Amino acid sequence: MKLAYFGFPHRGGTYTVYRLLRDELAPFGTELCWIGTGEAAHRAIRDPAFAAELAHGFVTGMATDGEQAQARALVNALEAGGFDGVIVSVLADRAQTNAMRYLAAPMLRIMIVHNITPATYAAARAIRDHVHATVGVSPRIRDDLVRSYGFDDGHTVAIPNGTDLAEHLPAVRPFVAHAPLRLLSLGRIEDVAKGVFWLPQILEALPADITLTIAGTGPDAERLRALAMPLGARVRFTGEVGPDAVDALMKTHDILLAPSRFEGFMITAVEAMARGCVPVVARIHGVTDSIITDGADGLLFPVGDWRAAVAGILCLERDRPLLHRLAAAGCWTAHERFRADLMASRYHTLIRRLAHDRPPIAKPLSFDHWRMAGGLRPGLRSYLPSPIKNVLRVLRERAVS
Repeated sequence: MKLAYFGFPHRGGTYTVYRLLRDELAPFGTELCWIGTGEAAHRAIRDPAFAAELAHGFVTGMATDGEQAQARALVNALEAGGFDGVIVSVLADRAQTNAMRYLAAPMLRIMIVHNITPATYAAARAIRDHVHATVGVSPRIRDDLVRSYGFDDGHTVAIPNGTDLAEHLPAVRPFVAHAPLRLLSLGRIEDVAKGVFWLPQILEALPADITLTIAGTGPDAERLRALAMPLGARVRFTGEVGPDAVDALMKTHDILLAPSRFEGFMITAVEAMARGCVPVVARIHGVTDSIITDGADGLLFPVGDWRAAVAGILCLERDRPLLHRLAAAGCWTAHERFRADLMASRYHTLIRRLAHDRPPIAKPLSFDHWRMAGGLRPGLRSYLPSPIKNVLRVLRERAVS
């Protein structure tokens, strides 16, 4: 079977999922190719860092195409390329998501939902009737879609994201009784989702010998630098981190600190656990608590409660045997539950089932009547000031946890 994956090479979670699925589905006889469109996709194929990826996909249309032309180019490429189906990460790109409503009837189509935000759910609802199956990357997403957005219980599944752990077999770190703790924040530096502005508050409340490395880039990096300035050398910013540097960072830090307001999944927690770096992260119902068992292989604290994060880190600072036990247990959790081959096997099972039992879906729309689905257009919530949205997100998570 030949499937397309809407997207293009970039340093991000949706492309990492594609790359792992591509490699792991190949032994099952499924060829997975990426297809991109639009200005960003054309820019990506000129980036030398992604040269090797050009063997696995292609870009359609012109860099200056509008959304309708982008969608038409994608649909034409699928038909001309002999593809049997397509996988789309909802809302990763608006034109690509909307194109699912215009695909030819025989084309198998699977939607992946990567986040728990109302905007993501609205976009998923907009194309719900034009896909044969939907994958939520966490149990929370799957349950929300079925319970509140009318998704078919029999064709909506939870498949956790996986990661390549082949080179990181479970290995217990040497026990260290008294060395100062080294904290790590890794990922996009952005406060609305990731809660990064709480990091300086957390560190300030901890003993002065505890340090924090903030690895990554993002729109709030400069403001976070300013907030962290009074902490001096206790905070180190690395800037952009390539995939090759992640292993060393996690192996040289004791705790992954993630005070996120919302996530669809938290692959950095899995990657940290596999390397013996203990996750201390916000409890996001059906998401982070589906990865981490509090007190067994990591610690969870209520969303927005930075003082509880401090208490958890202090507990590990004082109880080094506990830190050691959590690190060892986390290694096994990652390898037993979140390997890339397990993720691919679950997708293969879904694809094979759909090949024999494909549910009826809505008829494809005509490009002569192109329009963007309502759920893909900005809603009233998008105009709320960020501080108000942040409060609402914290209250929502407190209510469901």
